[in-house]
Amino acid sequence: MTAVSNSDKAAFFKDVEAAAKKAIWCALATVAGNDPRVRMVHPTWEDDILWIATGPQTPKAQQVRDNSCVDIQFQVAPDDFVHLMVRGRATVLTDAATKEHVWKVMDYDLSQFWPDGPKSEEFCAIKVEPSRVELSEMFGTANKRVWRS
Repeated sequence: MTAVSNSDKAAFFKDVEAAAKKAIWCALATVAGNDPRVRMVHPTWEDDILWIATGPQTPKAQQVRDNSCVDIQFQVAPDDFVHLMVRGRATVLTDAATKEHVWKVMDYDLSQFWPDGPKSEEFCAIKVEPSRVELSEMFGTANKRVWRS
């Protein structure tokens, strides 16, 4: 395992973003009471922040409000056999400025889910601030790089 230094952080997160873009979906793990919950999401990286678009009343948004600890695992295309795992704190954000920002940042068309645009009351953003990011190959057995906040 190679620990990623602060001087290598920007280059590491460029590699993380490139790997994430090869994965269409990833699994988001939250906590509901004492039980884990996992669902598929399509987040987008912005430097070292991960954004997830959702609705403010969804179970994942409520679970993040109740317990901000999340784990996220991307499984990159089988030909690459790259694994990307993220652990961090998540925050549900509903303010207009953040919603406008995230609307522009996401790498897919959010209007297919929220036709009223970023001002929709049914749209919010989840911001994930990672505390640990692992990028590796072969289920973590090869070329493993880990960044910690």
